[in-house]
Amino acid sequence: MMEKIIVIGCPGSGKSTFARSLSKLTDLPLFHLDMMYWRRDRTTVPKEEFREKLRDVIAEDAWIIDGNYGSTMEIRMAACDTVFFLDYPTEICLDGLNQRRGKPREDMPWVEYEIDEEFVCFVKDYNTHSRPAVLALLEKYADKRIVIFHDRQEAELYLETLRG
Repeated sequence: MMEKIIVIGCPGSGKSTFARSLSKLTDLPLFHLDMMYWRRDRTTVPKEEFREKLRDVIAEDAWIIDGNYGSTMEIRMAACDTVFFLDYPTEICLDGLNQRRGKPREDMPWVEYEIDEEFVCFVKDYNTHSRPAVLALLEKYADKRIVIFHDRQEAELYLETLRG
């Protein structure tokens, strides 16, 4: 049974969209790391405040946590029973960034209108810089239920099986 779930993957992969669908299907409460970390004015909360908010969520009996944040990924992976890794090609993630531009989202405290070139570079470098650390953690926590999707269709088919 899934009670403590993390949804991870490159920005733009659709983590929040997948997590929202999963939350609706499982009735598990959903928490977005971006909403814990960012303020409306695009400043961040102090690191210790972010970690405290995360510890409070992890202490709950059941949850879905959406987001990467490499500095706290191992904490979340150790506490969860299930990991969904959206391991998509860079092009899919870049397309995801473009599709969400200008749209209000419940997982971000502001609307992104402009392209953030630094963020685009992070997405372009994700598979070579961030992904190896994620794969190492998945190997370390191989006792968890780990579900890896390689494209959006695989994720949607999984959700369809849950819908029955």
